[in-house]
Parts: sequence; C-alpha cells; structure tokens
Amino acid sequence: MNCIIVDDEATSRMVINQLCSQAGGLQIDGEFENAILAIKYLNQHDVDLIFLDIHMPDFTGFDFIQTLKNPPKIVLITSDTQFAIDAFEYDCIVDYMVKPIALPRFLKAVKKVENAMLSSGPTKVEAPQENSQEKPTTASPGKDLYVNIDRRLVKINIPDIYLIEAKGDYIQIKTETKNYVVHSTLKKIEEKLPKDIFLKTHRSYVINTKMIIDIEDNSVLIKKDVVPVSRSNRPELMKRLNLL
Repeated sequence: MNCIIVDDEATSRMVINQLCSQAGGLQIDGEFENAILAIKYLNQHDVDLIFLDIHMPDFTGFDFIQTLKNPPKIVLITSDTQFAIDAFEYDCIVDYMVKPIALPRFLKAVKKVENAMLSSGPTKVEAPQENSQEKPTTASPGKDLYVNIDRRLVKINIPDIYLIEAKGDYIQIKTETKNYVVHSTLKKIEEKLPKDIFLKTHRSYVINTKMIIDIEDNSVLIKKDVVPVSRSNRPELMKRLNLL
C-alpha cells in the first residue's frame, strides 16, 4: 500500500515510518508536517492510506479530511482519546491509534486497513477543485460494518444483521449472535447497507428482508422480534417478497 504521514511532530513521523518498515507491505511516499503540504501533494498523487495526526496548528486532521473529495483509508494518530466518537462520523477512518504506539497495535491497525480495502476496494484521492460545488461521494456498501464501541472499532458482518432499531440518539443493531448499541442515526446506517436486502419498515426500524419469518397485518416477525410496518412502507415490502 502507498502511504503518506501527516503529523506536525518530527519524532512522531519518524516513529510511524519505522513502524511501517517493520510491518512490511507499506511504502511511504511522503511525510508532511502540516495538512496544506499534504493537500498539495494529493493534488498530484494517489495514495491508499494516510496516517494522520489530529492535533496540528491551524488545520486539524478533521479539517484536512473535509477538504478531500474522495479520501483514501485513514488511520488517525493522536495523544488524545476524546475524539473517538467524532472519528466514527467519517467513513474513510478505519482505525484510531493513541500515542505512544506499540508495534502490535500498529500491525492491528494495518490489518484493519487491509480488510477494509478487501471489502470495499482501494479508494483514490481526488482533491477538490477551487469553487467546486460537487458533494462528496458515498462509498458502496461492503460486507462488513465497523462500529465504535467503547472507543474500539468493532467489525460486524452485515449479512448477520437482522434488525436495526432507532432509540433516540442511538441505534441498536441486532445480529445472530450479539446486539450492539451505537451512537448514530438510522439514516446513516441505512446508507451503508445493501438496499436489495435491507428495508426500512417504519421510521424507527430497518429489517433484513431475508430473515422474515412471518407477516401479519401491519407487522413482521424477525427472529423473536415483532416489528411494525407503516402503511407507506408496506407496498415496498410486499414487492420484495417472492409471493406464490
């Protein structure tokens, strides 16, 4: 993988460079002490992965990400743990490492990037043109979904999800083996799910239509959960069924 390092601390850049050489399979194409220099580089070059510091003068790591039209995979590097929830808001962020970084933790992050690239394919950077009004593109749904649980990114196999329920500022994701409570919205997770499998049946529910057991009146049975179906969503649900 072609990588760049963006960190205002020379020592941190040196440490990440050394870890990359120990990991193998990573080629460092550039090191930058601020986001502006990195953006200029990305105007002319494609990369697969960015190791990005959050705290930098004038231009934070999150500011930097927002300037990229179609960012590659990003691993955040910081001495602060308080931004883990913010990191979850960005599709391109694969992992969140807190300094000082040990080799085993670094290798784990690299493995996460490799898995993410296998599921969604490598993404190339397109730096925005001046005065461009284009909106950022959304990545295609893959087979895996990473959610932030207690400051850890946990992988969920998307086909294992059978029900998602909105609960205020959180959503509950139910799978064959485990349930997860995540700070997010139903709309956001909908965008990451295959539309041919998942369907919103109610303003608070999204179901895996492949796991429907029974339908009666205005409700469906998924596993042991009875889920309401709104009048407006019922026609689409019936259209999805292979009726005899």
